Amino acid sequence: MSIRADIDAGLSAALAAVVSGARRRAHRDGDRHIDTAHLLHSLLESDSEVRAAFDGGPQVARVLGYLVQRSIGYGLRWQGTVEDSGAVPIVSAPGVAGWSPSAVLVMEGTVERARRRGEPRAGGLDLLTALASDHACRAVEVLERAGVDARALTSRIADASHGM
Repeated sequence: MSIRADIDAGLSAALAAVVSGARRRAHRDGDRHIDTAHLLHSLLESDSEVRAAFDGGPQVARVLGYLVQRSIGYGLRWQGTVEDSGAVPIVSAPGVAGWSPSAVLVMEGTVERARRRGEPRAGGLDLLTALASDHACRAVEVLERAGVDARALTSRIADASHGM
C-alpha cells in the first residue's frame, strides 16, 4: 500500500520506515486510514533529530502521552472518520487507498520541502515541518493539546536549517 510512486521515491529510508510504522499503528488502532497523528507518533518514536526540534524532553513526553492516549481511546471520536484538513474538498481529493487526504497532502509537502532544499530525499524534519504547517490536521490538534505551539516549532526548524 504505497502513498504514490512520486512521493515514495522522494522519501529517505528512515522516513519510509516511519511511514511503515504509521501504517502498522493505524492497523493496530483499527483505523482504515493513516492520518497525520499516526505519522507524528511514528516519527517521534523513531527520529532523534525530530525529538530535538521540540522545546525540551518534557514537551516531547507530553506529545507522546497524548498520542498514546489516542491509541487507547482518546482517538475513538476519530475512528470511522476520514481526516480532512479542509485544504481540498474530501470528495474531489485524489483518493489514495488507506491514507487520509490530509496525510497525502502532508506527504506531498514533505517531499516538496526536501526538493526546495535541493535534497533528493525527504527526512524527518521535512515531515515534522509539513505536519506542523497544516493547522487543521489531527497532528496539530495533538501538538496543541500537549502545549506545543506549531508555528513556533516550524520557525525553530527553519532557523536551525538556515544555521547549517
